[in-house]
Amino acid sequence: MIWRIRRTELDLSRQGLIMGIVNVTPDSFSDGGKYFNPSAAVQHCLQLVEEGADIVDIGGESVRPGSLPVSTEEELRRVLPVIRELRQKQKEILISIDTSKAEVARQCLKDGADIINDVTALRGDPEMAQVVAEANAGLILMHMQGRPATMQNHPEYTDIVSEVQNFLRRQADVAISCGINPMSIVFDPGIGFGKTAEHNIALLAALPRLVSSSDGRPFLIGVSRKAFLSRFSSDPSMAGRFWPGVALTSFCRECGVRLFRVHEPRPHKEALRMTEAILYTS
Repeated sequence: MIWRIRRTELDLSRQGLIMGIVNVTPDSFSDGGKYFNPSAAVQHCLQLVEEGADIVDIGGESVRPGSLPVSTEEELRRVLPVIRELRQKQKEILISIDTSKAEVARQCLKDGADIINDVTALRGDPEMAQVVAEANAGLILMHMQGRPATMQNHPEYTDIVSEVQNFLRRQADVAISCGINPMSIVFDPGIGFGKTAEHNIALLAALPRLVSSSDGRPFLIGVSRKAFLSRFSSDPSMAGRFWPGVALTSFCRECGVRLFRVHEPRPHKEALRMTEAILYTS
């Protein structure tokens, strides 16, 4: 299982990767405003790397339920200083930009980003696929029903697993038809994006099926601090979502997932490596 990112090939056959979350926003659901200052954001990136992140995922526009879009200019104002300074300080770390705007992607890739994490899976901007293809960047395609502003308003599916599976396949075909390398594509089923808690559980239970039908493309899971985790904790606060999230990293790795988007890299990395040690004992 190979993920090609520009001139780099990551062999994910036996080891998964941790992606650390950096929200350069005033309104993200779990840490909005905490890293809005570019210097604070860069320091947080470096801390995530020290704690085991293999990739840092920088976002300048919140996609929490009910959030509204920001302008291209504002999004660039938030993220470009972070990417530039981080790349100066960290030459080797992989940088992902969480955006659905082609112009934001273009400028971030020019200034040091390696991966585009597009929650619209190329539907948000008709120029995005060309930008990714020209840069030979890594691409994460995520499933989302609706838009962030409305996605949690009564999401409905006839067969959520088949619908998500077919959507990701279709968008991969779109990407490939636009010149994106098939080995550069990662799938994300979009836990919590236009889905109820029951939908989330159904997708997690179906991960072996989803992974096995992905034509060898890696899967990414992002469940860190999401609201449905509170159902499985005696602590109703945000902190109570931590251990259910770590448990899911181990479970999802056993199901074949290779990439994990999290807020706290160290415990998730340790859970990941422990699981892999068991999976690959010969």
